Amino acid sequence: MQISVLKYPGETSVIALTWTRKAWIVILAVVSAGSGITVLAAESPAPVPATLLERLTLQQAESIFAERNRELLSARRIAESAEADVLSAAAPPNPELSMSTSRINPRTGIGSGKPTDKYVDTVIGMSQVFERGNKRGLRTEAAQFNAAAARNDENDVARQQRRMLQTAYYDLKLAQERFRISSTAADLFDKSVAAAGHRLRAGDIAATDLSRIQVDALRARNDARNAQAERERSQIALAYLIGAESNAGRVIASDPWPTAAGGLQATDADQVLDRRADIRAARNRVSAAEKNRELARALLTRNITAGVQYEHFPGDAANNSYGFTISIPIFARYQYAGEIRRAEIELQAAQEELERIRASALGELRRTENDLAAAEERMRRLTDILLPAAEKAANGAEFAYARGAIGLMDLLDARRQFYAAQLETISAHADYAKAIAAKRSATAFNPD
Repeated sequence: MQISVLKYPGETSVIALTWTRKAWIVILAVVSAGSGITVLAAESPAPVPATLLERLTLQQAESIFAERNRELLSARRIAESAEADVLSAAAPPNPELSMSTSRINPRTGIGSGKPTDKYVDTVIGMSQVFERGNKRGLRTEAAQFNAAAARNDENDVARQQRRMLQTAYYDLKLAQERFRISSTAADLFDKSVAAAGHRLRAGDIAATDLSRIQVDALRARNDARNAQAERERSQIALAYLIGAESNAGRVIASDPWPTAAGGLQATDADQVLDRRADIRAARNRVSAAEKNRELARALLTRNITAGVQYEHFPGDAANNSYGFTISIPIFARYQYAGEIRRAEIELQAAQEELERIRASALGELRRTENDLAAAEERMRRLTDILLPAAEKAANGAEFAYARGAIGLMDLLDARRQFYAAQLETISAHADYAKAIAAKRSATAFNPD
């Protein structure tokens, strides 16, 4: 079924419910003056353009994520449902209309048809429950706190999913870099195998040397294939988070690696913890539990049900009468001890959950600070010292081997060290980028 809104310029309103399978259209319309109908239909988001995915920046990925991430949309719907519960909680009890009929005799029926012959008495009544003890106010406040908790849950889901998005983005970039380095190394070894074949035929090297180069070439080609598979897995993971699974194979992370800039500034733990969405949600639930406890205690304040009635006697209108009713519950056997005890336990559980979440958030904050410092130090060491040294050694070995100054094993060792240094360096860049994302996620909060 598709729901469309047909809007007239002016004061409008046409709602159309369309059953597409059987082509049935039911239109419920309230039409006011005006002309020129515009059709506004609720549609799913348009597919992400493939050209955008082929050069996807992290900022673009976060923008798409905010509109299409399924977990975030689910949390948003839960928050909207909780806000709808506030309307239900704030509503007062509805009055009740009742009607009863008596003096129906199975032998004589209800009379011959003349008003004077009808023996049926009819009673019409109206009753209303009056809540006391501020029950409706407490119920509404509890629902409002639960709605606020649900909105903070939505913000926390967004925080966690955004961290997963950033991690997936840098995992894809790492896989891309690994595939590039592995493919380059594999191509280099293929050329070395071809050159070694010529030298073997010329008698410059032994057959065992050719075999050693071929073994390393096969390893490099296997590494390249594994890196390709890892890149494809990373594309699928990132595409899911932004709702672009149909074009997962076209997703390319185009941002450069973050540069080392001394990490992020130290944070005030108390300020961060007080404003984090997950802690706010837990605090809202504590407040809701407090209101529910008050509401449970308010059950001991008796509600009053008042009513009026009119009794009609056919054929004897002079005896028609009015009446009033009032009812008050008597707590003779049960005084809501179970409800009150349950509310107290739920409040205690909410307070303990708040402390657990706060302790977990503090641990996450300290852990991300330490991880970021370690990742930055490792990245600097690899980028500034290890990788240049390994590259210099590999270039020197290539030069020396071409002139017969060193043996094949020395050349292969230098190549392996340079290849390993390249992989370790990009891995350090990825760890540093993800450490930054983790730190920002741990300190993220929504402004008041």
